[in-house]
Amino acid sequence: MDHFDYFAPVTISEAIGLLQTYQSQPAKILAGGTDLFLRMRHRVVTPEVVIDIKRIPELAVLSHSDSEGLSIGAAVCHADIVRRDTVRQSYGALAEAASWVGSRQTRHRGTVVGNVCNASPAADTIPALLAYRAVVKIAGPEGERDVPIDHFFQGPGQTVLAPAELVTAVVLPPSERHGWGFLRRTRTAVDIALVSACAVVTASNGMCQDVSIGLGAVAPTPIRARQAEDAFRGQRPTEALIQTAGQIAASNCSPISDVRCSGDYRKRMVDVLTRRCVQSSFHMLQLL
Repeated sequence: MDHFDYFAPVTISEAIGLLQTYQSQPAKILAGGTDLFLRMRHRVVTPEVVIDIKRIPELAVLSHSDSEGLSIGAAVCHADIVRRDTVRQSYGALAEAASWVGSRQTRHRGTVVGNVCNASPAADTIPALLAYRAVVKIAGPEGERDVPIDHFFQGPGQTVLAPAELVTAVVLPPSERHGWGFLRRTRTAVDIALVSACAVVTASNGMCQDVSIGLGAVAPTPIRARQAEDAFRGQRPTEALIQTAGQIAASNCSPISDVRCSGDYRKRMVDVLTRRCVQSSFHMLQLL
């Protein structure tokens, strides 16, 4: 591992100032470090400057209220999500997704926001964040801005973040009573996902009121299966409709073939996992 300059700011403005000063180096943000240190060790990235944001108090806050929803600060680790009762009760799909991230050690060190900022198409928490329609809160020299999470990713490892910006939190809107399902397909328990899917469904009077379906590892970025979502709205759930939605979701994906599995396998798994996640959602709402 090469030598680098290390900074540990205690305020967001100080962190932004450091990013501005060293944006040509470039600087790397350290929150959990589970991905960054591994990449540095293998010389995938060789930053000259590392900015540790763990000492900024407001970034370590995990808060929830019925009116404001769930706010996940940039230094909040996956284990915090998994063990918080209010998250499990109100955002069960996210708690389930976070419980599958890496090993126990990784979950107690790695952060949800770091998982988002890595912008891996296969990131475990992102399908759930997509399904809950999370918003990414960004701070930079020009002030603050909010970006819907489905507009945050621009490609594998690429986001809308400018060089002197950082993500301060991910916010999930207030949660209505809903059903959910989260599934992932992997080679081993701690391997990255071959395919992952999450569905969040609300209903009224026996009819599907709204549905969100997030998919991972099946396109250059994590995606929403919007055409499959549209098939459900205002409809009474049936097995035939679920079958159709799974097929639509699969047809809207563009997975690659790699050393882990083929693109064709991923497409078939999108169909299967979408159907199972939606079925789980409807069963929770006692609609099937």
